[in-house]
Amino acid sequence: MEKRYDIVSIGHITRDVKVVVNEETPFVGGAAYFSSLSAARSGAQVLVITKVAPQDADMLVELREAGIDVINLPTQKTTSMHNIFPTGDMDHRELKLVSLAEPFTLDDIPEDLDTEVFHIASLFSGEFPQEGILELSRRGKVALDLQAVIRSYQDGAMVYGDWPDKKSYLPCMHFIKADSQEIKIITGCDDRAQGASKLHAWGAREVVITGQGEVLASDGTKTVHFPITAKNYSGRVGRGDTCFLAYISRRLTHTMEESVQFAAALTSIKMESPGPFSGSEDDVLARMTQ
Repeated sequence: MEKRYDIVSIGHITRDVKVVVNEETPFVGGAAYFSSLSAARSGAQVLVITKVAPQDADMLVELREAGIDVINLPTQKTTSMHNIFPTGDMDHRELKLVSLAEPFTLDDIPEDLDTEVFHIASLFSGEFPQEGILELSRRGKVALDLQAVIRSYQDGAMVYGDWPDKKSYLPCMHFIKADSQEIKIITGCDDRAQGASKLHAWGAREVVITGQGEVLASDGTKTVHFPITAKNYSGRVGRGDTCFLAYISRRLTHTMEESVQFAAALTSIKMESPGPFSGSEDDVLARMTQ
């Protein structure tokens, strides 16, 4: 491939349903979906590598219309999940797996890809092989959402557990993203800044943590955080995915401090309406001055 990308996002795009107090709303989801649109609408050149069944190919139209290149690899099924909010509190979610697409292999990633960042946008462990992390780290910066290694499914339900191989693979990571629950699971720390410090000690370079109304980033020497100023949480689904690539796309050309502020502002806009971030870079810059 001759085209140069800022970010290549690898993950399943999903046919999902949001269930809020028994009211069902279908939507397109997945980390690769929310995050790639966030990055592209922030000005980044993005490629998505995904596996969506032919009958669900319409889900990829929005990505292409946003200027995102897409490689859709063969699969018989599309991953589908139910996002259940039993009390209506948008910060308390249960996930139920309905169907599962084929996992990725390292052979699915073209060897001639020219990119700054490989973003592993898996929804749970086993979607992308761990040994692939090491190989991709030789070809570019690796960005990993911790949900890709600490979430798994049992009898259709999502469960969480520590990452046994974390100390072997964290030195391969340039960017790591977690939420408040995930950082506690993997480090044992309730305090997010302390949790980020542990990840640095194990080898990660930059850590982004969302939760409790703010975005935190740390590079091992300093920690920066900015508030999420959303007026409502109707767009809660996809918050972390949106924030992570908003941060990375800005970080490629800006300081950590400015990138955290940019990511918090963009995520705040996104959370005020369901679906992916649909604004522009100018909208985010304007929000940053409010």
